[in-house]
Amino acid sequence: MSHRDQILDLKKRIASSVIGQDDVIDQLLIALLANGHVLMEGLPGLAKTRTIKTLAKNLESEFRRIQFTPDLLPSDITGAEIYIGEGTGGKFEFQPGPVFGNLILADEINRAPAKAQAALLEAMEERQVTIAGKTHPLPELFLVMATQNPIEQEGTYPLPEAQMDRFLMHIFIGYSNDEDEQKILRLVRGEDAGTGEKTDRKISAQTVFDARKEVLAVQVSEAIEKYIVALIAATRRPADFKSSKLAAQIKVGASPRGTLALDRGARAHAWLDGRDTVTPDDVKAVVHASLRHRLILSYEAEAEGITKDAVLDEIIKLVAVV
Repeated sequence: MSHRDQILDLKKRIASSVIGQDDVIDQLLIALLANGHVLMEGLPGLAKTRTIKTLAKNLESEFRRIQFTPDLLPSDITGAEIYIGEGTGGKFEFQPGPVFGNLILADEINRAPAKAQAALLEAMEERQVTIAGKTHPLPELFLVMATQNPIEQEGTYPLPEAQMDRFLMHIFIGYSNDEDEQKILRLVRGEDAGTGEKTDRKISAQTVFDARKEVLAVQVSEAIEKYIVALIAATRRPADFKSSKLAAQIKVGASPRGTLALDRGARAHAWLDGRDTVTPDDVKAVVHASLRHRLILSYEAEAEGITKDAVLDEIIKLVAVV
């Protein structure tokens, strides 16, 4: 079985447990293949936690869950130097925190204060943790999926834009349709009765690493590169499009990380579709998840109820495919 077939099998297993969220599963796998992190936003009960736990269950990995709360300390995430007494002497020994896993669920990340958030986000960016002057590398397979609730504001600490920028993708989860809701009902009922599907077969971490190498080998033509750059430029210089209202809607455009996210995401999308060359449709497929958290809208746009997705839709219409 090829590496792509194994990843598609992994997708099928997740989809059998997380019903009605095919787009979310695709974007999560794209992040896994592109070696990036995911910020998942949705109302309570929409399977945010279940999604990554299902991924962990079907992948040879160590799953760690961090429940973010207002009293969480940075050392609760990264670990700390612990003094261990030995006879007359003693020594300090590093005790790794939960961040030293493969798949990290940062549940309700906006409930913890800035210090705790920064501890995790530093590990995400640097792929290492420094304690007491010593640097400890994180595992090669390292994916953080942070969740947050879009409707709760009290007792929360919104992530600063600079920290949001470190996530490869910002995924929104919506409600399932009525047909899928009925399937969810039957699925959970079967699990409660102990008749759910069980499998001990897991995808190896090496398969993920090999798949990532194949994704990096996917070709991106100069025309596609120019298209990606043009999309990013449109968020930074919206006044170039005088026929639209973009200039009045966008306050700050996407950073260079947005350019890299489009490139990496588009290549992973093409690879999942069985192609070795990126097309404009691959880029368009990842635009919203890659850029929605990198834009800052103007006060006027927010007052009018204009969403970032609507602004990105307009940019896709205006930017010509080279």
